[in-house]
Amino acid sequence: MLLLSFAVLNLVFASEISRTPTLKASEIFLPVGKTGKMISLLELSNIRMKDFETLTGKKLSFIEKLTLEGAQRKLRNTINYDGTLNSRKIEKLMKKSGEGKGFQAGGFFLGFLLGLIGALIAYLINDDQKKNRTKWAWIGFGVVFVIIIILGTTGSFNYFN
Repeated sequence: MLLLSFAVLNLVFASEISRTPTLKASEIFLPVGKTGKMISLLELSNIRMKDFETLTGKKLSFIEKLTLEGAQRKLRNTINYDGTLNSRKIEKLMKKSGEGKGFQAGGFFLGFLLGLIGALIAYLINDDQKKNRTKWAWIGFGVVFVIIIILGTTGSFNYFN
């Protein structure tokens, strides 16, 4: 019995908890400018304004410079000393980078067929596509609204009387 308990304890202590690897700021690249050049988050957090302007090929306005400095400050605060990201929001964003983009037919037809009520229904559906669905529901509602305005002003459709 003692030998069996040691064998079970040995198996229990030998188990390993697997964790997802942390994201490193030096391994995440973003496109900069229209030339397609890439820069890592670590480099972006420390780049000088003049170097950023030469990298993008565009002279920044005063407001853009202030915005970039603020973004760099926030980015530096999310990077640990070992180069890993300590912000859950950035990690979640990077894991979902491919999801929620492009045309969302369900949201569009909610807004297109049900109008304002369909756009509001899109807010009630909670899943990983909620943001994209609500965007396309509002676009669908906008398309119907524009069609009604055009038909109403041309006299083809008398919706307002």
